[in-house]
Amino acid sequence: MKSQARERLIFALDVDNFEAAEKWVKQLREQVGVFKVGKQLFTRCGPEVVHMVQAEGAQVFLDLKYHDIPNTVAMAGLEAARMGVRMFNVHALGGAEMMARTVAEIDKLYPRGDERRPLLLAVTILTSSTEQTLREVGIERPMAEMVPRLARLAKDAGMDGVVASPKEVPLIREACGADFAIVTPGVRPAFAAMDDQKRVTTPAEAIASGADYLVIGRPISAAADPVAAADLILEEMAGALARG
Repeated sequence: MKSQARERLIFALDVDNFEAAEKWVKQLREQVGVFKVGKQLFTRCGPEVVHMVQAEGAQVFLDLKYHDIPNTVAMAGLEAARMGVRMFNVHALGGAEMMARTVAEIDKLYPRGDERRPLLLAVTILTSSTEQTLREVGIERPMAEMVPRLARLAKDAGMDGVVASPKEVPLIREACGADFAIVTPGVRPAFAAMDDQKRVTTPAEAIASGADYLVIGRPISAAADPVAAADLILEEMAGALARG
């Protein structure tokens, strides 16, 4: 189960330079199957950092949250796929046409069933957001309604899954079924601080509720012994997987 847990653990490379990213990949590649490359690191280093992770034998979650007109997002998604990333994401709030156009372009490049095809993910509501955050931008519907609504929109557009708070995983499973991938940030083991995440849960709780992949950063990177912290998380995940 530990090897299965490793494939589901995504470490957030929330650093600002290539050397720091490489250090973390080399240090954690035995514990982590996927490394998340976000906006800051990709803007600084570009595709080179993606290729570095791949050269170390790991996979990449390209976390750029594309949100633009349909053609622009679809073309960006194509370039992400050509880089060989394991998964990338768009904002579900970009709408059905934007997501469907991206899916159609990826279908042409890597049809479903092709092992090179990345997982196409849609971000529902950011884990830093609260009900008040939604109201500030004019969304009056509650979080418990918005998240499954956006997840269904993504599934209907052909997306493979969503990025969502672990608190909403059961709602998404009910709305979208068992074969819809769910990637969950906002996961904090008991030994770690919450930092700026608002809707959080433990790794075991996230797996038990139906999450497929867990994104974890500071609970590992800020630990006195990051490798040991990652091992503890893997053990917790493996235990939850074994319990089914």
